[in-house]
Amino acid sequence: MKEQVWLQELIDHLHSKHASNFEGEIATYIPELSKADPAHFGAAFVTSNGSIVEAGTADVCFTIQSISKPLTYGMALEAFGEDEVAKYVGVEPSGDAFNSIELEKLSNRPFNPMVNAGAITVTAMLYQKYGDNTFHEIMSRFSAAAGRQLEFDEDVYRSESRTGHRNRAIAYLLLNFGMVPDQVEAALDIYFKQCSILVNCRDLATIAATLSNLGKNPVTQTEVFDIDRVKDMLSIMFTCGMYDYSGQWAYRVGVPAKSGVSGGVMSVVNRQLGIATYSPLLDSKGNSCRGIRLCTDLAQELGLHVFDCMNAGSSYLNAMLENN
Repeated sequence: MKEQVWLQELIDHLHSKHASNFEGEIATYIPELSKADPAHFGAAFVTSNGSIVEAGTADVCFTIQSISKPLTYGMALEAFGEDEVAKYVGVEPSGDAFNSIELEKLSNRPFNPMVNAGAITVTAMLYQKYGDNTFHEIMSRFSAAAGRQLEFDEDVYRSESRTGHRNRAIAYLLLNFGMVPDQVEAALDIYFKQCSILVNCRDLATIAATLSNLGKNPVTQTEVFDIDRVKDMLSIMFTCGMYDYSGQWAYRVGVPAKSGVSGGVMSVVNRQLGIATYSPLLDSKGNSCRGIRLCTDLAQELGLHVFDCMNAGSSYLNAMLENN
């Protein structure tokens, strides 16, 4: 397919352009993450018709970390409905760090499900519904979106659990205000496990393409997420998905995205493309330096920004138009 050849040439070019960039630092606050190789840099695109292209170390596995948050949020919306979830988690950008111990002043809700307080609340809601089967439900849904059976990293999970004092403080603050049920430790344990699920760039790009394809995995044709919940997931990713860089990302890249401190970035071009990058070298806000640079260039080249109706300089779009 010409489309796949064009995309392969583009991903190879962008990967080569940024592979020599060694800006940033590897996350160390979760000790196990500090073992990542700074040379690792992978990228993958999956289109809404199931075409896949990859570059670099796209097969290297890393833990999903905060990229799990929009997925569990979608599961909670499906399980409880928008109105019930909104009683416990807001949708506004916080203006604070992702691990801030801050809640909305009047409601005592977490600001949104992309910060740790909101994500822990969401996982606690899932625990209310699924009990001891919660992690199995999460793993099954993530696997369906990725198109293969995923696993989790026992060492990272134990490292997160052993050092997760700030998340425990957040969870008990939530308990104090009635935002989570009494089984705080059980919900936290599941949260640490969900963050430790292993993915590679192809998995993450396929998950992104599933969201792009209105909830259906374009490779396996499996219905994974409800179409209305996909809208909610993408909306919160657009406004809050890139930590304190979310405003700059919306301005410069202009598509829904979520990053994680292991170095992954997942981006979604609605009804067109799922994008994933992995590089563990992070900027001061916790986002992958190479990932941001590659995605910024990609958005400019393909005219991906949601408000960019046509990028006249896009060789890919021009080729598409010439062949249609």
